[in-house]
Parts: sequence; C-alpha cells; structure tokens
Amino acid sequence: MKTSLADAHIINLPKISDPRGNLTFIEGNGRHIPFDIKRAYWIYDVPGGEKRGGHAYRTNEEFIIALSGSFDVVLDDGSQRQTFSLNRSYFGLYVPSMVWRQLENFSTNGVTLILASTQYAPEDYIRDYDDFVKGKAE
Repeated sequence: MKTSLADAHIINLPKISDPRGNLTFIEGNGRHIPFDIKRAYWIYDVPGGEKRGGHAYRTNEEFIIALSGSFDVVLDDGSQRQTFSLNRSYFGLYVPSMVWRQLENFSTNGVTLILASTQYAPEDYIRDYDDFVKGKAE
C-alpha cells in the first residue's frame, strides 16, 4: 500500500474535564488510532535546538503526542512537506508508514509520547533520505 502525506492527520482524543484535573485516554485497534499498539516510547530532556527523528519506517505506523510542552513534526512523503505543531495532550498526529518524519522546535521540558504499531526492528528504519525517495518511487 502506497502512503502519502494526505494519510497523516491530527486525531482528537477524548478529554474528560474535571475541576480536579483533566483525563485523556487512547485506545488502539481502530477505536482512536488505526492500529494495535505494540510499543510505546517517550522523548524528553531534548536540548534547545536539537532535532529528533530524521527517518521513515517501511511498515511501522506511529501516533505522536505532546504530553507536555510543544514541538513541531515535519512530515515529508517525497513529493511534499507539511509541518504539524503539537502542543496539547488531548490530540496527536497519526503518521503512516513510508512518511519521513522529523521532530524539532522542542519547548523547555517538552515530553513526547510515541505509540507504534510494531515492536522495535532496526531493519524497518530508512535513515537516508535519498534511499527513502527511491523506495517511494518503486
């Protein structure tokens, strides 16, 4: 299945408001995000000016959430590029496979949660942009 930037989109999550503090939750398997969650990881303590990501996945899909603070996710499908700013913990960005992603412009004390459709597999990564573009053309 060929994916493009048009397949990436913001998904609003349930937000239960309460004077004692708000609660948001995520369920996979098509309920809130379109895949079963096989892995979760988080990024934090990112020094000012640093970027994360800079790769694509052959099969892995991701859902990216700003749990605290803010950052930008720059997505590129080989023919177009779009930036999504994440700054609320009750919505996240669905990123399909074969879309190049880079996270940048982290605020101080930002925390990023990433939910993935696969377990960690180094062979699923495409770390060279030129190889990524060639793979999209095939």
